[in-house]
Amino acid sequence: MKLLHEMKKNYVPVEVPPLSEADMQWFRDSKFGMFIHWGLYALLGRGEWVMFNERMDVSEYASLAEQFDAKGFDPKAWARTAKEAGMKYMVLTTKHHDGFCLFDSKASSFNSVNSAAGRDLVAEFVEACRAEGLKVGLYYSPMDWRFPGYFFPEMYMESALQMKEQCWEHIRELMTGYGKIDILWYDGEWLAHGGINWEVEKGWYRNDDFATDDIYFKVNYFWESEKLNAMVRELQPGIMINNRSGWKGDFHVRERRIGGMRTDKPWDSNDCLTQSWGYIPNAPMLTLQECIHHLINTVTRDGNYLLNVGPTGDGAIEDRQIALLRQAGDWLKRYGYTLYETRGGPFIPGEWGGATYSQNIVYLHIIDWPSEKLVMPKLSQSIAAWENITSNNAIVEETEMAIEISVPVEGRDSIDTIIALHFADPITWEGVTEVEQDAYGLADGL
Repeated sequence: MKLLHEMKKNYVPVEVPPLSEADMQWFRDSKFGMFIHWGLYALLGRGEWVMFNERMDVSEYASLAEQFDAKGFDPKAWARTAKEAGMKYMVLTTKHHDGFCLFDSKASSFNSVNSAAGRDLVAEFVEACRAEGLKVGLYYSPMDWRFPGYFFPEMYMESALQMKEQCWEHIRELMTGYGKIDILWYDGEWLAHGGINWEVEKGWYRNDDFATDDIYFKVNYFWESEKLNAMVRELQPGIMINNRSGWKGDFHVRERRIGGMRTDKPWDSNDCLTQSWGYIPNAPMLTLQECIHHLINTVTRDGNYLLNVGPTGDGAIEDRQIALLRQAGDWLKRYGYTLYETRGGPFIPGEWGGATYSQNIVYLHIIDWPSEKLVMPKLSQSIAAWENITSNNAIVEETEMAIEISVPVEGRDSIDTIIALHFADPITWEGVTEVEQDAYGLADGL
């Protein structure tokens, strides 16, 4: 551990130029994006962690590249599906923790060009996104299970540093070889899952306090994360970078959770359409109502919803997933204007749902009725007019202290009862500041 302590002690981070609110406005306006986990693991159909979970031999796993022909990979169809679903951007796993790259890399021969596919799949993905007017996001995992130095950096420091060098070179290639990139979505900055120890009675185990460990888990000093992202910012000046590389990032990631309201920093909640990021046949899938409710609960808390699909081994998205995404898109064609280009607030979300606002209009999204009447705090200005967007039988009453809303049971929408409150002047609201408590991604920094 001595070498890691020395690296940490001697590391001097640099300042990463922050993005302005104007630079990030497109992200705040977009609300809904498609996440795609696809790689060699999809051929096995046991999730994206199959190599690690089943302790597969590295060479045996690598031989899957000979079967990875990508015959069902149609990025134009992917992009059309995302657009039909009402999504505004896409994020693709260019390299997951298994080390296999979907792009033509000079830093690693373990890539799609050297597989049965014989193609740079990231290049085709980027082109398809742009053709449909979607913003382009690239996921990248710095860590790589093929390197012994990932698991035991003290014992195999040379290997660990080779992994780090590969990361830097991969990022440079991704940031210079594909034109303008809108999002860099890191994942997997930690080392050895927080430290691996051995005791006779316990065998191999991970440190119980791994989430707060500042040697294996909070490792910006190892990757030189701030310097890495300063390079990214120089190569792609307007790119949005998440908080999962050891740097605090332009936006925060909440993995498979929504959490509380936050308006002071952009964030996304990433989730799976099925139970796994990587493809598993016949995996349970979200219902349309669950999908829309997750979107509403995220957007009314002022976040973005990044919903993952896991294509099959040949690269096709399952028909059932496409069908559900189209249903979500149909819903958004009708009601998307109450979510897109809005901000969460000015009411705090609750069991009942939440609100969005734009200019002088507040959209109430009521997904549950804990009581017969919804009572909201009165704003500083009075309601000039209101409308029930999803039906025509609602009552909105404004008292000196509250706004009271009631809708007969037969008038309540089965997914989301939406009521628009029109005010004479634009809404002003101080918002909500929150300090993230996540372990992965280092919350709001070190």
